[in-house]
Amino acid sequence: MVTNTVQVVGVGTANQPTSYSQTDVLDRYGITDGRIRGVFLNGGIERRSLHLPADGVDGRPQTETQAELLAKHRSDGVAMGVEALGRALERAGAGLDDVRYLCCVSSSGWLTPGLSALICRELDLAWDVGRLDVVGMGCNAGLNALSAVTGRAVQRPGEIAILLCVEVCSAAYVFDSTIRSAVVNSLFGDGAAALAVVADAEPGPQAGPRVLKYSSCLIPDSLAAMRYDWDSDHGKFSFFLDPQVPYVVGAHAGQVVDRLLADTGLDRRDIDHWVVHSGGKKVIDSVKINLGLTTHDLRHTSGVLRDHGNLSSGSFLFSFERLLDEAVARPGDHGVLMTMGPGSTIESALIRW
Repeated sequence: MVTNTVQVVGVGTANQPTSYSQTDVLDRYGITDGRIRGVFLNGGIERRSLHLPADGVDGRPQTETQAELLAKHRSDGVAMGVEALGRALERAGAGLDDVRYLCCVSSSGWLTPGLSALICRELDLAWDVGRLDVVGMGCNAGLNALSAVTGRAVQRPGEIAILLCVEVCSAAYVFDSTIRSAVVNSLFGDGAAALAVVADAEPGPQAGPRVLKYSSCLIPDSLAAMRYDWDSDHGKFSFFLDPQVPYVVGAHAGQVVDRLLADTGLDRRDIDHWVVHSGGKKVIDSVKINLGLTTHDLRHTSGVLRDHGNLSSGSFLFSFERLLDEAVARPGDHGVLMTMGPGSTIESALIRW
């Protein structure tokens, strides 16, 4: 899909008000197992924003029911989503009345009506705002949804369309003594990120890059490698990550980028800026090696992982915000956005300043 006229005009992010170091989490839960502590402390993450439950009579965080987790997803998701959306609009120099389309993405909870309706009500947006909820696609879903958002923008030139990724990952945790759960619990954080785009009827001065093209890759052989499904032992949903995920993603990253750049006259050496999902230290390293990138190329991806952990669908927008704040992109520069998630799936987009 080519959307030559769609321009990014604003980005904004938000996190939970409470932030914990990895050691804080381990100590609060009284985890002394050396293997589990190693998983937490050796993953390239220093802090994460989380909403941990209150302590029980034993001095440890209480076990939450699925109903309590869902309530957390609803309340915290709306709060962070509203904050991120407001920041994106401020950066765009726009107001709530300018929002004509809102696409909300989340995989950390299931709501009907969805977050888009709840946030529209919270902000008293116009009753005829277009809405879309993308639920359950996982960490890759931000770019899947951006394709829909830019498509809508093309249909309505001059109107602001919003992509809003909202992930309350602390509403999707299971705590036990297994390494499987430790890997998940050590990795994910809470956050929301919004991107505002507009398609102008007449070309104007660029406030941000334009979205040129998308490319997708589904790897069916690893369909079960990442999944969020019902855990009968705990009576709630839980997330599973196969240890082979980083290598599967890395092995397919090159062909995804080459397909994205096909028929553009560009190759990997022509890409000035890389914005990759902060999927985990091993994922980042695997992508870096297989694409021949440098640590500098992925500085924002690694920085977001360090400061926030894996924020699921919104991670790449946190990195993108840092790139824009750095103000190093120049007119004519090209960038690649890349996300990966359950499927296994790799999504990519080509942008140009």
